[in-house]
Amino acid sequence: MTVKSNKGVILKAYPKGIPEVDENFELTHRTIDIECLNLKENEFILRNLYLSIDPYVRVTLQDPTSIIMKYGKGVLTGQVVNGLGVSEVVKTSNPNYKVGDLVYGPIGWEEYSHIKSDDASVSSFMLVNKELLKDTPLSYHASFLKFGGLTSYASLIDIGKPKEGETIYISTAAGLTGQLVGQIAKIKGLRVVGSTGSDEKVDFLLNELKFDAAFNYKKVDLDKALSEYCPNGIDIYYDNVGGKTLEVALEHCNRFARVVACGMISQYHVTNPEERYGVKNLTNIVLKSMIFQGFVVTDYFGKDIEKEFEKDIIEWIKSGKIIYKETVIDGVENIPKTFVDMLNGKNTGKYIVKIADY
Repeated sequence: MTVKSNKGVILKAYPKGIPEVDENFELTHRTIDIECLNLKENEFILRNLYLSIDPYVRVTLQDPTSIIMKYGKGVLTGQVVNGLGVSEVVKTSNPNYKVGDLVYGPIGWEEYSHIKSDDASVSSFMLVNKELLKDTPLSYHASFLKFGGLTSYASLIDIGKPKEGETIYISTAAGLTGQLVGQIAKIKGLRVVGSTGSDEKVDFLLNELKFDAAFNYKKVDLDKALSEYCPNGIDIYYDNVGGKTLEVALEHCNRFARVVACGMISQYHVTNPEERYGVKNLTNIVLKSMIFQGFVVTDYFGKDIEKEFEKDIIEWIKSGKIIYKETVIDGVENIPKTFVDMLNGKNTGKYIVKIADY
């Protein structure tokens, strides 16, 4: 049979604040006829295997009239939500790929994705090195060994410019980005301090990842905590939160500190621009001669640092210098709940959804 089930998750309504599973998402039961679907030049049909659950997807779920959508393409109501993951090519007219290839790139929250020739994402796909599957599970290639890991590595090295003996403070330190930034910083000889949202995650950072200090930001006064855990100030602030956390961290940054602006998750749910948190002490950037730089991971595609990442990360995994924690959830139907749980901070490490067996 070439007609296959193609369950998918569509955007039911634009979220206001943190999305709700039943209010904002809907599971649709569809089919796809692989044999009868005629492909135009350079198109794919992919059988999706593992989906990465990432905070950035929340930004794509904004009403098209939202000011933030000036900077990217969003998902319209009634459309399948998009993410990143690993898939198997089951049909293609692209001469650079063949049936059976494993690829990583933009896919839908669905069992099968038809990647069309006029879709900009066609150029974003990359082959999964099957040789690496001898040493790493396929789920790792849905984020950790691709965009997710490169995000942490390249931004820390390129913007943070870590130096032995310095202090780095990482917000949301138990997520994929934070846990990798912290471990890479330890390898580089830094004092590593992280904040996270539960005592369980604090224990994970201290006892498994060997951070020098970690605290539950929900239970402390952040200003006092940074004074205690960063007594010599902050040389690198790796910011995943923005808002009030950024404001407090700037007060503790040293002269010539570097702020790596990776994300501002505290502001992703604020749809009214007038309600966004206004950081009041940005003069610190001038007075302390600081570097404050944002980035998107695509900035590093095709650069030497991408090759350095691939070499280092595999070496560090094999030598045990890097510990990677992920939680794999089964089934397309569980994607919305997993996504909402991630936004609510319920995950320790990385959430991955397994869509199909390989």
